[in-house]
Amino acid sequence: MTEPTPETRLWTPQGFREDEWIHAESADALAGNGRFILPLQAFLGLDPEVRLSAKERLGVELQPGDQLEKIAGLLDQLSLVALAFPAFNDGRSFSKGELLRNRYHFEGAVRATGQVLVDQLPHMLRLGFDEFEVSNPVLLKRLEQGRTGGLSLYYQPTAKPEARGPKYSWRRERAG
Repeated sequence: MTEPTPETRLWTPQGFREDEWIHAESADALAGNGRFILPLQAFLGLDPEVRLSAKERLGVELQPGDQLEKIAGLLDQLSLVALAFPAFNDGRSFSKGELLRNRYHFEGAVRATGQVLVDQLPHMLRLGFDEFEVSNPVLLKRLEQGRTGGLSLYYQPTAKPEARGPKYSWRRERAG
């Protein structure tokens, strides 16, 4: 007996939408029409001219063990970076998302793939992720209800500043 494949839907802070990106295994997919997310090695194996000419339809997916530095100088040739979360207890892609936004100033889409869970979504949003491939049934239901969860007050600075202004612990004033 096989387990049913969970439905995967693309969610952004603006709501659910159709996914125009296709996960491809090799660069051969670029011969067709559409937008493609390639594994790191397939992306790195592309001719530089192909990368430049296909920028608007080219994304790369990094696994937790892949080095972000391998694409740091090529970010201007990408429209999307997908960061994989294959297991709930592997947070290396959180760090990559933060580095993409704050160190490398990547302005394209940063997408979370794999195990995107209820308690992780608010943190991913604050780090600068803006697209999510969601298959977790609990998270799908909450997002359908318009509930993203999270805390109302943060002490840590991130790519997305606190809406009500900085409230960091080292900037607090003593009460009376």
